[in-house]
Amino acid sequence: MNTQATGKIRPNTTQQPEAVNDFFRQMAELETERKAAKEAGLPALERLIRVAERDSGQAGTVRLFLLGLYNGYRFPFNLVTLRGLDKSLFDDCMLVLRLDARVTAQEIHLYVYKGGELFERWAQGGVK
Repeated sequence: MNTQATGKIRPNTTQQPEAVNDFFRQMAELETERKAAKEAGLPALERLIRVAERDSGQAGTVRLFLLGLYNGYRFPFNLVTLRGLDKSLFDDCMLVLRLDARVTAQEIHLYVYKGGELFERWAQGGVK
């Protein structure tokens, strides 16, 4: 240890403490997870939007799910309704949820061209 005129103790080594190394490792892992979430989530979002534009029961569930991500206070979504989706739609919902939860770069509607208009049309009950 080295004490200088200030009386503060400094280590003689330049090695980073283990906690700092852990922090940087965790940050790298998080970045890898974000990249994977975005790569899988964006195509899933596009597929769900195509489904949501239809006029069917599953399309309605997908719309409500996406609206819940868009604004959960205005559009509360009961997760139990996801049980009624077929496997591929359910899986896409999970990918989009992961995109929204892990990437957090922007709100869900901003990933889509004129997404605000699209989601507001759905909010008013409109489909294509």
